[in-house]
Amino acid sequence: MASTRSRRARPRPLESRFERLADWSIRNRRRAIALWVVTLLAVLGASTAIGAAWNNDFSLPGTESQQALDTLKRGAPAQAGDAVDVVMRAPAGIDAPGTRERIASMVAEIGRLPHVAAVDDPLGPGGISRDGTIAHATVMLDGSSGDVPRASVERLIETAESAESGALQVELGGDAVRYVDAGAGGAEAAGTLAALVILVFLFGSLLAASIPIVTAIAAVGGTTAVMVVASHLFDVADFTPPLMSLVGLGVGIDYALLIFSRYRAELLNDRDRDAALRIALDTAGRSVVFAGTTVIIGLLGLVALGIGMLQGVALGVAATVLVTLIASLTLLPALLTIFGKRIERSVRKRALKARKRERVEGERWRRWAAFVQRRPAAILAVSLAFLVALALPATDMRLGFADAGNDDSATTSRKAYDLLADGFGAGYNGPLVVVSDGGDENAAQRLHATLASAPGVAGVAPVQQAEGSDVATVIAYPDAKPQDEETQRLVTELREEVLPPLARETGATYLVGGTTAGSDDYAHAVQERLPLFLAIVVGLSALLLAVVFRSLLIPLKAALLNLLSIGAALGAVTLVFQHGLFGIEGSPVDATIPILIFAIVFGLSMDYEVFLVGRMHEEWERSGDARHAVREGLAQTGRVVTAAGAIMVVVFGAFMMSPDRMMKQFGLGLAVAILLDAVVIRCLVVPAAMELMGRWAWWMPAWIRRRLPRVALERG
Repeated sequence: MASTRSRRARPRPLESRFERLADWSIRNRRRAIALWVVTLLAVLGASTAIGAAWNNDFSLPGTESQQALDTLKRGAPAQAGDAVDVVMRAPAGIDAPGTRERIASMVAEIGRLPHVAAVDDPLGPGGISRDGTIAHATVMLDGSSGDVPRASVERLIETAESAESGALQVELGGDAVRYVDAGAGGAEAAGTLAALVILVFLFGSLLAASIPIVTAIAAVGGTTAVMVVASHLFDVADFTPPLMSLVGLGVGIDYALLIFSRYRAELLNDRDRDAALRIALDTAGRSVVFAGTTVIIGLLGLVALGIGMLQGVALGVAATVLVTLIASLTLLPALLTIFGKRIERSVRKRALKARKRERVEGERWRRWAAFVQRRPAAILAVSLAFLVALALPATDMRLGFADAGNDDSATTSRKAYDLLADGFGAGYNGPLVVVSDGGDENAAQRLHATLASAPGVAGVAPVQQAEGSDVATVIAYPDAKPQDEETQRLVTELREEVLPPLARETGATYLVGGTTAGSDDYAHAVQERLPLFLAIVVGLSALLLAVVFRSLLIPLKAALLNLLSIGAALGAVTLVFQHGLFGIEGSPVDATIPILIFAIVFGLSMDYEVFLVGRMHEEWERSGDARHAVREGLAQTGRVVTAAGAIMVVVFGAFMMSPDRMMKQFGLGLAVAILLDAVVIRCLVVPAAMELMGRWAWWMPAWIRRRLPRVALERG
């Protein structure tokens, strides 16, 4: 078919910034692509040369576990670093000929390694299990697992494993080892491939399907490289890059799809390619900017929580969304301009085939909208009941952190965990580091005696007194596993009931710290600060919706439905990972999951809210007919919303393949939330609610309307 560009009418004067941006991309398409390529190569080269310096900063100022760590750093720095467990098993017995010598030689060599502050004697008192087959040594590092170079940890692992023989098994545990031991998954590649398949079915063209993928990958790759460099300037957790990939691929493909779909629709309305691109950016582009802004608001709300590790994650993912937004408004139009002729030919060819089969664009969705409009109350009631039922398990959610007991059974960290539990008891994997600071000369020894007689404590290690300091530590081993509720109760009882009377008698300060207590503190901090976070994100997002749609009911509806979909997603995560549905080993839900899912899903769900309700608003402004606006809005966007939702579901769901338990929880939560949002909420609840509200959906008191700024999603 001949290009429609040749018979294009004289364009009307450009009015909006989006139209001017589209016009710039049309005129400077090659320059825009070259600029993206050069920038990508530069940041990728810089990140490769500099390397990453990830740091999992679990510090929580004001918590008792953080006070304990700060006290150790001040008075006993040799005891303040992270620990690595070296666990040895000899079926014939640790005292078998040659075994003790092999172990002693290995421990001596570990003690000479860089970043090793001290090593326990596994052959001394308390180092060998009662049956004599398992021995344990604690290796104290001179820093946290994030500070000690990976190469040094790998060398430590190699040194320990060099002692293995047919008669001796050696395994290692601890956070530093788990970071090295973690494998890489193919989640990003699998999700991208699945998204490409969906896009090919949607557009019927590999070229058209590839353009949103290329846009998303460029944005994610560039931002990840920037964060690698930024990790040298501030604390960025090591799980930030996969989160950036997860969110970046999802929103990148989503935003490009929304703009491309409007471009395709305008081509089918007999617009020439340049005009179609201007209209697409001036309509869908506005929606994308608004949706991206809400995602960024949700993520930056995490900064207000004051939780160090989450601040770096929030900045990294927010930067990914911002760069993805910029790519959708600059790189995508340039690609559409260069490949526009081939894409237009494919679009018109497919539309011609549909007309021959007597299909009308969006007719199935019009019929679906009419079905919902005939019985809106019943559909709304059943849908909401389903969402509430799925959200109920979230009320029983218990927060914590996965430990080595949740690792893959083939990893050395999981083997070390199991060996420690078999030889010394389940609580040996979650020791409590109780710090004694000041007081009389017997303060530390009395602490040891008190802990040894406390209910719930299985054993206590000898007092470790720092030289030249009144700071000492006592390691207490709980009866139960680190993740058990009994261990959490033990931490609370020691802090509130057991140690305060002793502190009054000795004049010392006693602080319960260590990884297990720190995880408990972290979970409580998240729970305490969550209401503030919810108020910030929900409030700002509702205000933005009120400004855009000039309505009071639509922002309220959107906020309630988004909260409900997030609650249902967290309910699914609780059922699967806490209660062990589908055979998954049960444990507390990772403490970062609820707040990260809320921050990201609340913003992402606004994508569909803005795109769907924005198109309804466009029809309402044009016709003044509320029923017609609901029907046409769903007819024009239903196909795109469900396709975009399907893409996000497969991208997020692919992260269930990750070896990391937190990423699995995150992927499941996001996939369920988007599935429910795109299918149940956007296809059932929203049209039913809009039908019931009728003209009142667009109502706002005149005195409020006059005071709000005008921010339109429609042209003109």
